[in-house]
Amino acid sequence: AARAPDAPRLHPNCEGNLFCHYRIRKGDVAAAFAQADVILEGFRPGVAQRLGIGYGEMKKLNERLIYCSITGYGQEGPYRDMVGHDINYLSFGGALGLNGEPGRKPVIPPVQVADMAAGGMNAAIGILAALVARQTSGKGQYIDISMLDGIVAMLPFPASLFWGTGKVPRGGDTLLSGRFPCYSVYETRDGRYISLGALEPRFWAELCRKLGREDYIPFQYDEGEKRSEIFSFLSQKFREKTREEWMEELKDLDVCFGKVLHLNETFEDPQVKHRGLVTDFVDERKGKMKFLSSPIKLSATPPDIRRPPADFGEHTEEVLKELGFKGEEIQRMKKEGVV
Repeated sequence: AARAPDAPRLHPNCEGNLFCHYRIRKGDVAAAFAQADVILEGFRPGVAQRLGIGYGEMKKLNERLIYCSITGYGQEGPYRDMVGHDINYLSFGGALGLNGEPGRKPVIPPVQVADMAAGGMNAAIGILAALVARQTSGKGQYIDISMLDGIVAMLPFPASLFWGTGKVPRGGDTLLSGRFPCYSVYETRDGRYISLGALEPRFWAELCRKLGREDYIPFQYDEGEKRSEIFSFLSQKFREKTREEWMEELKDLDVCFGKVLHLNETFEDPQVKHRGLVTDFVDERKGKMKFLSSPIKLSATPPDIRRPPADFGEHTEEVLKELGFKGEEIQRMKKEGVV
């Protein structure tokens, strides 16, 4: 996909980025790259070193450099050279095995949890921490981000359950994956679904009172027959009305309740629209476009989309010139097929 001319421009996470297409050759660009404040790379372990742009080489040229590597399994260990994708890191990390219903095949999440949260977000946090540390030390450092590490670190509840009880958690059988009636998904009369997240006793009690079953309040986390009974009751009860009818009936109660939306509905949801989570943009080449907005709301320096996603390699010359390469050098690189 990265070689397709339109691939970056069509990708909603690429707005505002510069795209430089460069076939790195050992020793070619180390000095130029070392001018950076931060370098982020996603090669397999050892590749950057072989190309002459590893942290060891760069540190010699710029001791203030912050260098972050994102890999699937980390720079060391028996899996360091294994290839993988999001689904594989979720698998080894124990998260995929927890996703789904009891006794059923694990369900693949539709979002890139390992890539974006375990990898990308941890990399951003690590880089920010290193930038703050550099203000005191005056020196940069190396950051080793593993997507497997990030996934395992996201399992405090299942891990605590396992260490505390010795019981191995299974899909759909933990507090946050539907084991109890107070935290589950229910079908409504119109074949749609609602989500219930009444974990705290006060939320659960309010729902029980609303549904006329105060007798269920003490059995929120019952492990016996009451659990099945309450599941059955709620399943039947929520099928008595449509999704929208339930939303209207419960909107003024503190019960942690929501409707399960399809993506087209999410983009039209009043809260999503009010928060400006979709940005309309006009590209001279592509016309009207839509992008997902930044979820980070800064009061003084709010993020903004100032340029459309670029074509792959569109800014090669611009970036190389900023790195100090002269026009004749760039032309030589073009002739040699480097750029």
